[in-house]
Amino acid sequence: MRDMPRVLIVDDDPEIVQAVTVRLRAAGYDVIAAADGEQGLERALETRPDVIVMDLLLPTMDGLTALARIHAHSATKSTPVVVLSACSSARSHALELGARYFLDKPYNAKTLLSAIESSMAEEVAGVERV
Repeated sequence: MRDMPRVLIVDDDPEIVQAVTVRLRAAGYDVIAAADGEQGLERALETRPDVIVMDLLLPTMDGLTALARIHAHSATKSTPVVVLSACSSARSHALELGARYFLDKPYNAKTLLSAIESSMAEEVAGVERV
């Protein structure tokens, strides 16, 4: 059993990964990262994070495909995903595929932290996303 909730960040921008990692670690989260959608799917299956923060514009496998595959797999189907992307045209598609929240880049760190916390609270309470 982990002491700290684990967040998987899937983003190919090292500056975003670094900024989000610093913020989340300061808030008490265990953070792991992946640089593309394929690696994100692999890490999600290996590490079973409590929440995934994912960009949509990713190399190897785009975020929408990764999101669909994460939620199609029995081990990760209920893992909350917060999309953090500049691709706002894909907002409705991401939400249809099961993303809990869609946050636009550039992002507000407090809003991201709130979305992560809310996603975990919904999961703990067993609340289904509408």
